[in-house]
Amino acid sequence: MYYTVKVKGHVRVDPKLFSQSVDKGIKASLQEKFEGFISKDLGVVIGVHSVDKVGEGVIISGDGAAYYDTEFSVLSFKPEIGEVVLGKISDITDFGAFMTVGPIDGMIHVSQTMDDFVSFSKSNILTGKESKKNLKVGDLCRARIIAVSYKDVSSPKVGLTMRQHRLGALSWIEEEIKKEKKGSKKE
Repeated sequence: MYYTVKVKGHVRVDPKLFSQSVDKGIKASLQEKFEGFISKDLGVVIGVHSVDKVGEGVIISGDGAAYYDTEFSVLSFKPEIGEVVLGKISDITDFGAFMTVGPIDGMIHVSQTMDDFVSFSKSNILTGKESKKNLKVGDLCRARIIAVSYKDVSSPKVGLTMRQHRLGALSWIEEEIKKEKKGSKKE
């Protein structure tokens, strides 16, 4: 889920930014520090949305930079367990598929791709034995987040499933809806 999060803290403005207005210098410093920043509390910071409040600046002897007490807002992506997400399959391996979800990739274990026995082909395609459904790189899919780990903060792990109703490749979902509509017309 995407959030706008208010943050308070001190920001260091490098002397090379003194030629800009204070607000622009602060925003540039914040963007440099926070874009791509990952934490359990904030998720993955996409960028600095706004600088909301700037306190008095202080210059510390020997540093030359200015420090400002600042309140600002960041746009962040924080995956939530149970959330349904739309993404694109970025890679397929013998143990599952990777799906780009916002700024990060989530992993769908082969057992979570479909309700079927799944085989892996050398051409990087996962195929269901009974259903004949195929999953390949580039497919647009809908999945549910079932696990999130920030154990390695530089590389958060997101676990996904597509084994629930109306989840999977969008082409599968469209076929399912067509079959349901045909079935309801016959009744």
